[in-house]
Amino acid sequence: MGTWQLDPYHTQVEFSAKHLGMMTVRGHFAEVSATGDIHPDRPEASSVQATISTASIRTNHEVRDNDLRTSNFLDVENYPIMTFTSTSIEPAGEDQYKVTGDLTIKGTTHSVTLDSEHVNSKGNDFGNHPTTTVTRSPRARPRGTRPRASS
Repeated sequence: MGTWQLDPYHTQVEFSAKHLGMMTVRGHFAEVSATGDIHPDRPEASSVQATISTASIRTNHEVRDNDLRTSNFLDVENYPIMTFTSTSIEPAGEDQYKVTGDLTIKGTTHSVTLDSEHVNSKGNDFGNHPTTTVTRSPRARPRGTRPRASS
């Protein structure tokens, strides 16, 4: 099908984060640009790229948003964008895919896998709903793992 510019009015990057274990803060990034080299008949040959303006973070609380823009969190002055570039797309069931790629936040890149559900196809329109979990803590471990004892 070729390279597509994803519709900015229908492209959303949303998040939820636990705050002090008491509440969940929800928000989104208002400025997202995404492209995809889309092959509907061969999804594994497809690729996607997204660029997100870190300053465009919104949680409906101006004081919190301004704090999230500081060096304590996103450091938007030094890191004005986050990026995601897919490295592979694999089928994971009917209308389900694993989209693995490089997520770069604050100059640090980690491989992440998005669980993506294909939700719509009509003519030249298509839709997907990808989700993943990102852990901010440098000491965090993936669920189900135990620290190794050192000798």
